[in-house]
Amino acid sequence: MCSPDHVSISLASAIALRLRSGRFYRDARPTCANLLLTYPDTCLASCAYCGLARGRPGRAGDKSFIRVEWPVVPTSIVLDRLTTYGSEVKRVCLSMVTHGQAFRDTLDIVSRFKGAIDTPLSVLIAPNPFDRQRLTELKAAGADMVGIGLDAASERIFELRRGRAVGGALSWAKYWRIIEAAATIFGSGKVNCHLVVGLGETDADLVATIQRLKDLGAPAYLFSFYPEPASRMGRARRPSLVRWRRLQLVKHLLEGGQLAPQQVAFDYKGRIARLDVDGEELEPAILSGLPFMTDGCPGEDGSPACNRPFGSYRPGQPFRDYPFQPAGEDVRRIVTELRLGEVLVRRPPARAAGELIPACAAEGT
Repeated sequence: MCSPDHVSISLASAIALRLRSGRFYRDARPTCANLLLTYPDTCLASCAYCGLARGRPGRAGDKSFIRVEWPVVPTSIVLDRLTTYGSEVKRVCLSMVTHGQAFRDTLDIVSRFKGAIDTPLSVLIAPNPFDRQRLTELKAAGADMVGIGLDAASERIFELRRGRAVGGALSWAKYWRIIEAAATIFGSGKVNCHLVVGLGETDADLVATIQRLKDLGAPAYLFSFYPEPASRMGRARRPSLVRWRRLQLVKHLLEGGQLAPQQVAFDYKGRIARLDVDGEELEPAILSGLPFMTDGCPGEDGSPACNRPFGSYRPGQPFRDYPFQPAGEDVRRIVTELRLGEVLVRRPPARAAGELIPACAAEGT
């Protein structure tokens, strides 16, 4: 059973489309149908943090993707369920893997979907087989948005986690060429780039890459690293909650034009040490809860569609990203988790913005 006649579907999406039984914690229902190409030899990339990677240390057949089950379903059945329950789905997202058949099969599936349903369709592409011509073909087939899983926030981390250091053949330079080409072909706001927090990058790396993407008109979607047992990084630590919350806030402010990279100062380890902004200016964004929601493609109405409930945490654990707009007690908890008193400069400082701060001034970050 493999693509294009079959696809894997996330367990949450399968429950939402009545392909599996189950309930949703706090009624956090997915509003995007997340699909994944599937092949007997899965993915041919070697990403150190992924349970689908070639050469992963797990047992044969022990595969996972973002720590959730992805049952394999006939593509025709998924289409039938989308037709029946389409009012509950704001977007469909098809994720590619690195595989020789992936581009051809992606075009096939996208064409089938666009011929049968009106739901907006995103494709999370694997850039290796792409060039400008193929990006144009993908758009013509019916994909209205493209996501690119850069994941690593610096070339050093890309090579360490996805490139030669793990026996991979993925290229940082190629990924950026495709990001830039896709931004031109699909247009501003129609291309996004996934970044995983916790692969070994610094906060300074993330801020620089978020700004680089913003300059291209491509929003960054942040994911909190959650180790998959079957991967090479199966025993690595997750990013701290305080670090994650601050990066969520900084990304939101950078992309919204409320903060410039020069207003973020780092210690000698590249951690956020100071935000040169008045705390009162941050209150509306924090109290809205919007910076802490799941990053994902929007629906036709512009509201978030890809909310991926519990993709990087489990029910009962502290929310990493909220699949709904947090309010009330959730926001009060977020304020505590941010610990902004440690990093805020409440009045314009005399020193130059962006100046390095001694590590002792950033304890707890």
